[in-house]
Amino acid sequence: MSTTVSESFRAEMESGIKVAYQQIGSKLRGAVRIKSGAKGSTVSWNKIGKGQASQKSRHGDVVPMNPTHSKVTGTMADWYAGDYVGKIDEKKIDFDEKEAIRITGSGAIGRKTDNLIITAMDGTSNTVAVGATGLSKAKILSAFETLNGNDVPDDGNRYVAVGAHQWNECINIAEFKSAEYVGPGELPWLRGTSAKRWLNFIWFLHTGLPLAAGTRKVFFWHKMAVGYGECQEMFTDISWVPQKAEHFVDTMFSGCAALIDDDGVVEVSCDDDASIT
Repeated sequence: MSTTVSESFRAEMESGIKVAYQQIGSKLRGAVRIKSGAKGSTVSWNKIGKGQASQKSRHGDVVPMNPTHSKVTGTMADWYAGDYVGKIDEKKIDFDEKEAIRITGSGAIGRKTDNLIITAMDGTSNTVAVGATGLSKAKILSAFETLNGNDVPDDGNRYVAVGAHQWNECINIAEFKSAEYVGPGELPWLRGTSAKRWLNFIWFLHTGLPLAAGTRKVFFWHKMAVGYGECQEMFTDISWVPQKAEHFVDTMFSGCAALIDDDGVVEVSCDDDASIT
């Protein structure tokens, strides 16, 4: 039970509880290459390099392409989000404290999952400098050009995550807000958030992107360029702890993320305080 539970003790009849505003669940997990049910403390993603065609003489031998084979490996880490719920304290409140803690824990685990993926993408060498400007159309086209120049497939599996300020900047771009150029970003894990398709990217708002000294990093990527692995997907355990006379509600998972192909991710730095006209 949280040490501040007394703030919720019932002085008069009032039903329900408002859980603090927070991102519930992961927005990025469905937008990367997933490897679930991994065994052991590490997980690997196989990677194969480019091939090159060659000619041969009649009856001659075909020259093998011999593309490079490699693996990208991530190390699992265990994460927990739990709290105690007192047996007697539950009699003094008029809502389900265990359910409230479960929801709050699930939100924390979802954000941690996204944080692991964002940290992996932050390792890319493809960057667009802040240049004392926000997310301009020029920066967007620069990221678009980088992915195209790297032969990243334009197959509907490209994504862009932007912060709240950058989303507002995008709304000021005529093509972004016009139904003539955009389509709905209808993906199951993005229901309940702002999302749309433009330039054949799925664009969506994410409040957990890196922010330092007024500079926000936003990311453009292809689904297969980033990996997320887990040996234990998120679940919640509710256990009675006799010596505390309380239940412990614990939501947990074990996972990791890795940058599989640097060519498929672009990081764009933006002035998070740039004026919007």
